[in-house]
Amino acid sequence: MTRPQTTKRDEIPQQHRWAPEHIFEDWPAWEQACAELERLIEAYAALKGSLARGAEALLDSLRLADELGQLAHRVYYFPALRHDEDQRDNQVGAHRQRAQILLARAEQASAWFNPELLQIPLATVRGWMEALEPLRLYRFALEEIYRQQEHVLDDAGERLMSLGARFRRAASEAYAALTTADAHFPSVTLSNGEEVTMTHGRYRAILSTSRVQADRRAAFEAIYGLYAAAPNTYAALYDGVAQRDWFVAQARHYASTLAAALHGNNIPEQVVDNLIAATRSGTEPLRRYHRLRKRVLGLESYHPYDGTCPLMETTTSYPYDQVQRWIVESVARLGESYQQRVGVAFQARWIDVYENEGKRSGAYSAPVYGVHPYMLLNYNDTLDDMFTLAHEMGHSMHTILSHQSQPFVYAGYTIFVAEVASTLNEALLLELLLERTEDPRERVALLQHAIDTICGTFYTQVLFADWELEAHRMVERGEPLTAERLSALYMELLERYYDDVFPKDELYGLTWARIPHLFRSPYYVYQYATCFASSAKILTDLGGAQGAAALERYLELLRSGGSDHPMEQLRRAGVDLSRPEPMEAVTRQLDDLVGRLEGELDRLQQS
Repeated sequence: MTRPQTTKRDEIPQQHRWAPEHIFEDWPAWEQACAELERLIEAYAALKGSLARGAEALLDSLRLADELGQLAHRVYYFPALRHDEDQRDNQVGAHRQRAQILLARAEQASAWFNPELLQIPLATVRGWMEALEPLRLYRFALEEIYRQQEHVLDDAGERLMSLGARFRRAASEAYAALTTADAHFPSVTLSNGEEVTMTHGRYRAILSTSRVQADRRAAFEAIYGLYAAAPNTYAALYDGVAQRDWFVAQARHYASTLAAALHGNNIPEQVVDNLIAATRSGTEPLRRYHRLRKRVLGLESYHPYDGTCPLMETTTSYPYDQVQRWIVESVARLGESYQQRVGVAFQARWIDVYENEGKRSGAYSAPVYGVHPYMLLNYNDTLDDMFTLAHEMGHSMHTILSHQSQPFVYAGYTIFVAEVASTLNEALLLELLLERTEDPRERVALLQHAIDTICGTFYTQVLFADWELEAHRMVERGEPLTAERLSALYMELLERYYDDVFPKDELYGLTWARIPHLFRSPYYVYQYATCFASSAKILTDLGGAQGAAALERYLELLRSGGSDHPMEQLRRAGVDLSRPEPMEAVTRQLDDLVGRLEGELDRLQQS
């Protein structure tokens, strides 16, 4: 089936639209759930002061928290998914805001728990767990609260922090509205005379498919023009994000925003420091690749917007219906059960496939406990879209295995391990296609994609992490975050990573303003790089002499959810990120792939 030639949502075939009705049948059912959630919130708040009564009282509070959390999950995602279908719909947006208010109320109603628990000695709680078997389920969760005790405030302090929950989202939500719902995407006339509306999805498609530099530059100037029109607004929003992070860090007695971000998952700060240092010292293969690109493309001046277009002209497209079959085949190495689950995901309307008017840009997998994951795409039949689909399917399978294996309290895996399954799925699809292709031009395209994946998932994300770490440190030092300073910092790092590969195009300094994760989830992007290194190590183990054991370790990682610290989960899967070797291995892998690409290009030139 070909991609729909429409952006009208109701004209897109139903099988390519997700089904939020799997969560609730309709809005009246959602309203009833909201009422039930309000009742549970009040019931949980009423438990304040009960923990000292003993093991049964503690167990009751934990079970009620699980019940409340599961319902809150569904109450939030039903309007959130509807909102992302069309962010212009104010009525749905109001429902989403109501759900957010309920979640904030739930947070406020539970603010008493940690301070009250910490009034009870850990030895006493351990004794309760030994005496009451059902309470042992919560051992890791309870002991984590005690581990983080020095950063838990008293009852009044925790209540004050909970009251600020909605305010702390303001800058991120304003950014989302400014870049999507209120964005006025410009029209651009391409070199072939076609006039297109330059949405985020169309911008990525042009940069990854067009071999006409003038079109890539026009797309770049159109999208970046949105940010250049309001740089001070974006800087003010980012300052709000960074100031929020610094406020929370200081309020909870952390030395830095990085320490605050890492402590919850018990990740040493050296992991980030080593990641940045190892990447900065391993940039030569990255520069080598882009110098090769400039030569092969025959460009007098080479820019970042030239960094992902195909090295060889190709008309190959990757229709969604074909790609889903390839993805199912590619995961055969992960076992029959895993493969069957992937097949179900494609057939059961878990996925919202195509772009439509007002739809949120990008892609994600949303974990709805007790239902199934929901995957948002903006599929345009490109090579990048194909691997994005494999990527999000990896997230969804991680979610399924975790939710089916863990109780609610441990069902949510940490961000630190979240990208392992997604990048491994991409690697498996790449392997399948490289094995099957007999077309040397397609081999070049696939090798280029493998290299671009390393550049984008590893090097680019480390550069972003480098930037946000320094931006946060500027706030910690009391320095202002202006648009000029933030852009200058980005340009400085671009030169540090790429040397003289790119000319100094000042407009590219605004790249920080168009990266949603920097506004939505600070200290998130570095984990793309650590997860990429982890998945590369696991993939190597899967192909080794002990492949069966490696597979079981990997599936256990996915099944383990959030039941342990992520560094320990990865160690059991065969990866130690406390050492620089995984990151250095990625640099060597890139150098090898660039060499293979050079060889393929030389052979094509000689034939």
